[in-house]
Amino acid sequence: MSAPFTGRCLGKRPPRHDPRTYRLAPLLAEKLPAIPASKDWSAGVPYQMWGNDRYGCCAFAAYAALVATWTQAAQALVVLATTTVLTAYADVTGFDPATGANDNGTVLLDELNYWRRTGLPRPGQTLDVLTAYGSIPPSDEDGLKRAICYLGGVLAGVVMPKGFLSLGLGETWDLDRLSGDELTPAGGHAIALVGYTVEGVFFNTWGTRTFMPWSTFAAIADEAYGLLSRENWLTYSRSFPRRRRVRRARERAAGSLIVTFSDQNQVNR
Repeated sequence: MSAPFTGRCLGKRPPRHDPRTYRLAPLLAEKLPAIPASKDWSAGVPYQMWGNDRYGCCAFAAYAALVATWTQAAQALVVLATTTVLTAYADVTGFDPATGANDNGTVLLDELNYWRRTGLPRPGQTLDVLTAYGSIPPSDEDGLKRAICYLGGVLAGVVMPKGFLSLGLGETWDLDRLSGDELTPAGGHAIALVGYTVEGVFFNTWGTRTFMPWSTFAAIADEAYGLLSRENWLTYSRSFPRRRRVRRARERAAGSLIVTFSDQNQVNR
């Protein structure tokens, strides 16, 4: 599913809304009410293109970006090979890496359910299994900030305006700078949200750390999911404040969140 710009492909299919999907934002607000003004896990992470210049595998490039972000924070960086990312795309959608056939993109819920129930390929072990996930309204800035800060990232889907496909890699996505035909939708795209400030959100796309204002994200995003990775993230504690008493309180809250969140995902299997 190629975008009309050389070296960049789109591949997120329209959202499928399942009423069983856990609503994560209220739980985050209850268990982790404090929101730091900024948090950025993406600085220095060696993001790759992961085949998204040739195929519509953006959902799985986002998976690879999240794994790299989580594991670098834990000081044991794992960078997935492009072949591993394309294998994941094939496992979930029927894409053929040998011929490029069936390059039809991905429904993010299909990816998330497969990742949680079966697991996605990863070197050095059998599979990477997601512990749990839950939806966050794209307009819920506080919910997105909590998920990025305390869970290490968010998988998001956006409807790409044509104008963003003409930007240089890493150039800020700002909807206010587009006009006319530049605002025409080009297709769906999956990105990994990996940091934020008061002004906006850092994300990975096409192998590059990029930034967009919160207003732009709210306007173009059509789905977002907070992810809980016991394997890649839960042993990491630097997401919590350094003051010991406050950190312990946050860790207890996170522990409660983990139990509630994981149990609810088991109910919805």
